[in-house]
Amino acid sequence: MSISIATLKEAIHIKESIAKLETQLAKILGGNPIIAALTGSEAPAKRGRRKMSAAARARISAAQKARWAAAGARTKTAKPGRKKRGKLSAAGRARIIAAQKARWAKQGKAAKPAAAPRKKRKLSAAGRARIIAAQKARWAAAKAGK
Repeated sequence: MSISIATLKEAIHIKESIAKLETQLAKILGGNPIIAALTGSEAPAKRGRRKMSAAARARISAAQKARWAAAGARTKTAKPGRKKRGKLSAAGRARIIAAQKARWAKQGKAAKPAAAPRKKRKLSAAGRARIIAAQKARWAAAKAGK
């Protein structure tokens, strides 16, 4: 579809006149959102952040603090059907420690039988002479290879 330059100029002129008429209509109607929505001349206004009154904030804060207090009270009290557990006394703790030490002592004696210490082996003079002779032969071969 070929459009001539004259047709394009006429379309631009019509578009500009429509824009002028829409701004005039908005001025006349005073920015009424219902009429503006019907005519399509103006975009809907943006909503700002909602503001909460100080009294409402105080009520919410008081309710939350009451919830926290109730939750704290529930955790501190004993649950129904359970016995209250006491703390371990120093004497009871000492008895447990003594019994555990006795168990460890008993296991230590039974676990490791007394093993005889190993003798250190000494190298005989003949063995030592063979090692020295072999090492001298290696050194001589290394010198000859250079």
